[in-house]
Amino acid sequence: MNNFSRITGLFCVAILSLFAVSGLRAQQLSFRKDGSFKIVQFTDVHYCVSKPESKEALAVINETLDAEKPDLVIFTGDIVTEAPAKNGWDVVTEAVSKRGIPFAVTLGNHDDEQDLSRAQVARLVASYPKSLFKDTTDNVSGYGNYTLPIKSATGNKTSAVLYCMDSRSYSKIKAVEGYGWFSQDQVNWYRNQSADFTKQNGGKPLPALAFFHIALPEYNKAYNTRAIGLRFEDECNPKVNSGMFTAMLESGDVMGTFVGHDHDNDYIAWLDGIALVYGRFTGGKTTYINIENGARVITLQEGEAAFKSWIRLRGNRIIQQTEFPKTFIKK
Repeated sequence: MNNFSRITGLFCVAILSLFAVSGLRAQQLSFRKDGSFKIVQFTDVHYCVSKPESKEALAVINETLDAEKPDLVIFTGDIVTEAPAKNGWDVVTEAVSKRGIPFAVTLGNHDDEQDLSRAQVARLVASYPKSLFKDTTDNVSGYGNYTLPIKSATGNKTSAVLYCMDSRSYSKIKAVEGYGWFSQDQVNWYRNQSADFTKQNGGKPLPALAFFHIALPEYNKAYNTRAIGLRFEDECNPKVNSGMFTAMLESGDVMGTFVGHDHDNDYIAWLDGIALVYGRFTGGKTTYINIENGARVITLQEGEAAFKSWIRLRGNRIIQQTEFPKTFIKK
């Protein structure tokens, strides 16, 4: 084979690979024929390949997926917390992809504390089969700020939107201790995305949910307003409020936000018409936990600005069944 033929062959392989990846990223989320769409949220898996305690996390993941058969899985941060990180990500994502289920990820504050940088973790997650993760977005801080439109059951019209965002890790300002916060470019990105979807929908906001790792400052107030579920620790949210909740209120599309980070909280609360929700800690005893591990399940119905949610535990047990906003509207 001469050099020209060899170069041409390599070029063709590269092009085919590009189309394969593009095709994978282009996989479309759609409501089912009955108008439903089901999401399973796994959070804080804290998977460690070398620790037997991580088998509990995999047991929860496998049992939940077999029982719920969701249309989408979303991992909301702190998924792998031992080096080599790739080994852990291989195991956790394979549990989902082998069932043919697409999945999304939002990064947590511990995901880049092993042997890979945040950028390297992002590229790795984006490379897996069935991954919908987008590692970077132009002019937006962080890794993993992207939207997942859900199409109509009967056509190509977008009927709902999922926002996935990087809630960052730790404060980079010496005078401010604790966790990081959404930057203004992220808030503006959300506002612009929401405005575009609203415009495409004839000026009416689409039903939307938002997923990220660290709770907004408003969670503190929400729990003391109206809440269902457990709060066994104070919310470990940022000390700086950069206005993401306000942006969601003003945009009018986000019905609920779903986070993790605080292992001993699993509540769903109401604040000013938005549900502020914790997932159920999914990991085993590779880190602190004082509640039983499990997963949160969310269902949407096409055409409705509402959702249902519950927590699934091992042994086919379901707790905390709620309907938003019905459960929280005073009679």
